[in-house]
Amino acid sequence: MKSELADSERAEASALAAELRIVIGALRRRLGEQADAGDLTSAQKSVLLRLERDGPTTGSALARAEAMRPQSMGAIIAALEAAGYVAGAPDPSDGRQTILSLTDHFRDWVSAARTARQDWLLRTLQARLTAQEQRQLAGAVKLLKRLLDS
Repeated sequence: MKSELADSERAEASALAAELRIVIGALRRRLGEQADAGDLTSAQKSVLLRLERDGPTTGSALARAEAMRPQSMGAIIAALEAAGYVAGAPDPSDGRQTILSLTDHFRDWVSAARTARQDWLLRTLQARLTAQEQRQLAGAVKLLKRLLDS
């Protein structure tokens, strides 16, 4: 009996994990639709996120961090510079190197995109969920945060 219960609980947890993965993926896509991501490739987005998270760095350091050939990273950086999202400046300690950083134009663009996603989510929560359902969702968010802490 105990084994059957454990098997049943395992099956329920497995179904929950699959459904949660699908729902979170769909929510991410919907949020992504709310802000124009432009024509950025996934590699370009990854480089921009790395610069945002880790701060200014060289192209070679970016290539190592992203596990890319320096030539491939050079093409990505050139496209991001042309879009006005990244700018380079001489490294004060080694003039042969260029330190890449995000531009104010990029930061403004990201801020507007995040605001658009936040506004969509707020409007959707208010339009589709009751106050009680919003409180339930807040409890679920706490549980999701616990999953991330593991």
